[in-house]
Amino acid sequence: MIYIYRLANLLFRLHIPVVPWTLKILNRVLFSVSLPPSVRVGRNVTFGYQGLGIVVHKGASLGSNIIISPNVVIGGKGKGRPGAPIIEDDVVIGAGACVLGAVRIGRGATIGANSVVLSDVAPGATVVGIPAKEIIHK
Repeated sequence: MIYIYRLANLLFRLHIPVVPWTLKILNRVLFSVSLPPSVRVGRNVTFGYQGLGIVVHKGASLGSNIIISPNVVIGGKGKGRPGAPIIEDDVVIGAGACVLGAVRIGRGATIGANSVVLSDVAPGATVVGIPAKEIIHK
C-alpha cells in the first residue's frame, strides 16, 4: 500500500499526468485506503491493517513516525471551507477518529478512538470525545 502511494507521489511531483491518480485508485481498490498522491507523508508512517478504511484529504500533511488506526478520516470541513489537517511527528490516531479542517496536531499527541478533532491539538496532548477535548498533557 505505502509503496504504491510512494510511486504515485513521486510521479505526481514529476508532473506526470493520469498515472498518479490511477495508482491512487489501485490503492483504493486493493486496500480500501484513499491516499491521494498530493499528500505529503513522512517516514515510518503506519497505516493500521494496510490502510483499511482510511481517508486522507488531498491537501493534508503527515509527519514521520505516525500511527494511523483503521477507519480514520483526515479531511476537510466541506466546500467553501479551505484547509486540511497538518499532523506533526510521533502522533497516534485511534480507530475511527476524524481530524477535520485546517487543524494542526502537535508532535507526540494522541487522539483517542472515535474522537472528532475540530481544533488544534497541543504537542504531547491526549484528546478524546466529540468534539475532542484535552484530557492529558505531557
